[in-house]
Amino acid sequence: DSTTCLVQALALYDEVHAITFDYGQRHREEIETARRLAGQLGIAAHKVMDVTMLGELAVSALTRDDIPVSGELQDNGLPNTFVPGRNLLFLTFAATIAYRRGLDVLVGGMCETDFSGYPDCRDNTMKAMQLALSLGLDRKLRVETPLMWIDKAQTWALADQLGGAALTELIVEHTHTCYHGVRGERHDWGYGCGECPACALRKAGHAKWRAGA
Repeated sequence: DSTTCLVQALALYDEVHAITFDYGQRHREEIETARRLAGQLGIAAHKVMDVTMLGELAVSALTRDDIPVSGELQDNGLPNTFVPGRNLLFLTFAATIAYRRGLDVLVGGMCETDFSGYPDCRDNTMKAMQLALSLGLDRKLRVETPLMWIDKAQTWALADQLGGAALTELIVEHTHTCYHGVRGERHDWGYGCGECPACALRKAGHAKWRAGA
């Protein structure tokens, strides 16, 4: 998702800065993957930001090794992989960097159509954050979410539209989704355990895209 949004941003904007957040997640694979991808895509301005205090505060299967990842909903109606405040914090830090660098668009891969039920991925949340950040910084900022109303199959199709087989192959080989950080066997859709909610969405989306391609 993030890689597709990044490639689209490179096509739309003259200047693109990328941020990866180290929030104390249960594995380092997505951070190392982001570093490699930034180099492969020629992103000179790529920052890995240390926000590990979030992992210390937020109780989630993505920040605690002793909590098993589960697709089942908790009593509050959310999966145990929900990290409270994550995207709110990410957007606030990204807006602060954008303010300093004179940038006015924040791009994120949040999606309400085909996602794990996280409230900080919803369109209303993004609109509220855009308003709050613009008011709080006294500068008009735009939060763009190109994937908000499309499913994973359509995201694969968008990547194909943006970069053809070269980009979809790069996504299969060099991006990471698996909550467990598994990078063993390569599948048609990429690497991962194939069972966690993130892998399940990616695998199903890829299969649907290929079936309709």
